[in-house]
Amino acid sequence: MKRSFDIGLALLAFLALFIPATLLAIAIKLTSAGPVLYWSDRVGRHNKLFRMPKFRTMRVGTPAVATHLLTDPDQFLTPIGSFLRKSSLDELPQLWSILVGDMSFVGPRPALFNQFDLIALRTEHGIDKILPGLTGWAQINGRDELPIPEKVMLDKFYLTHQSFRFDLIIIFRTFLKVIRKDGVTH
Repeated sequence: MKRSFDIGLALLAFLALFIPATLLAIAIKLTSAGPVLYWSDRVGRHNKLFRMPKFRTMRVGTPAVATHLLTDPDQFLTPIGSFLRKSSLDELPQLWSILVGDMSFVGPRPALFNQFDLIALRTEHGIDKILPGLTGWAQINGRDELPIPEKVMLDKFYLTHQSFRFDLIIIFRTFLKVIRKDGVTH
């Protein structure tokens, strides 16, 4: 049922957001050199790597590390990068990852390939057994502000309490967080 829901919602979102996403792609292309999409190597179910698309918010040549590890992340942002991140519009291309089955709408956010501490802790708690998500319990309870052990405990809570109803609650609360721009640091 979860997979059917993911596909249906992703298709609806794709149709509803096609024109705004196209306009964003044009704006990215007009305001900075480089591709519109950034394909990030991420860790999926069973710690298998997959390529996750995002609208590019950072300049070409930015180191491939978590943003909080950059000395001055703002120096790498494209002219509209901050807006895309704060509005979470940079995440729209991940509908593709949902459609092809690399992600779900709800699950732990996929770790970067080089976030070894996060990957190890998630594996230790069995969180690697579920699909990563566009949003998740940790996302609506702190997002970028959470230390890794706390994030993993929230992911574990989701793992042990998964249900369709819980997913709907997380999606609704994510919508509210995005509107308020809660928990976005860059």
